[in-house]
Amino acid sequence: QVQLVESGGGLVQPGGSLRLACAATGIIFALYDMDWYRQAPGKERELVATITSRSNIKYADSVKGRFIISRDNAKNMVFLQMNSLKPEDTAVYYCNGEYRSTDYWGQGTQVTVAS
Repeated sequence: QVQLVESGGGLVQPGGSLRLACAATGIIFALYDMDWYRQAPGKERELVATITSRSNIKYADSVKGRFIISRDNAKNMVFLQMNSLKPEDTAVYYCNGEYRSTDYWGQGTQVTVAS
């Protein structure tokens, strides 16, 4: 059974940091391109960051210079280090794994940036 389980969300003040983690089971993790998406209330889900199976990385313009995506294939995990957080980063953050025509989603973790 495939599972992607996110953790690390919470409430943080503007300017603060959080580190999200996503643990994958049931897949050959090293083959998968891994993404972080987010969805704010009333908005469409948007791609935040991608790290491919070859560790090529892309970021949305809105998070460049603030967020860092990384992966640990030995632990089947992908991370999102979020720094200099802004209220507009408030959203549910989802982990996604893609390989060929298959993709899997986690259940999401809430990130709230507020004072």
